[in-house]
Amino acid sequence: MQRSCKNLASSLITRRRFCSSATKSDEKIVASVLFERLPVVIPKIDPVVYAFQEFSFRWRQQFRRAYPDSFLKKADNRGQGDYNIDYVPAPRVTEADKTNDKKSLQRALDRRLYLLIYGHTYGAAGEEPVWHFPEKIYESEGTLRKCAESALKSVIGDLTNTYFVGNAPMGHMIMPPKENGKELSTLKRFIFKSQVIATDKFDIKKGKDFVWVTKDELLEYFPEQAEYLDKMIISL
Repeated sequence: MQRSCKNLASSLITRRRFCSSATKSDEKIVASVLFERLPVVIPKIDPVVYAFQEFSFRWRQQFRRAYPDSFLKKADNRGQGDYNIDYVPAPRVTEADKTNDKKSLQRALDRRLYLLIYGHTYGAAGEEPVWHFPEKIYESEGTLRKCAESALKSVIGDLTNTYFVGNAPMGHMIMPPKENGKELSTLKRFIFKSQVIATDKFDIKKGKDFVWVTKDELLEYFPEQAEYLDKMIISL
């Protein structure tokens, strides 16, 4: 019994080593980062949702409990004082919106924004730069998330104002070798999500150009992967 278990274990180890060596030579793993800025202001309510909420409020008013007048007068008198606060709401449309400045985080305040880099990427069809997420080929990092952190750090320089959502990737894409490209290995691209925390500006240090775009704008940059990215990115 012990001899059979040892034989089984040795065969599994042999198979594991064979698979690892084959994977190392035939394909490469890339860690990409979907770096997003959350909405800064409350999004506008959809007219259909607003109409339903108004109907629900009017319906509940018909069956609400009537409180005594003495109780309501006490509530009205509470909190009255000599102070007066002038509240002026910030504009929802900023100067970056008016000029369509996609390099600024001060735009589309009620939407999520995503960072794209313009430069050379792994698995591209040629030498021309393309738009892509911050990415890095997995080498000797302890985990894929560590590799993703290194990819984002190489772009923005510091991870102080970032937050990685979980340790697992939010999606992955398998990219076969391009016929007219130098890369002959299959690329497995694992995408991690990270979010902007407590800042409205980053010093982008990598790539020839960069943009902060909404989800609808992002899909226009990736027409071949638009269907998959549309399902993966769940946002307004």
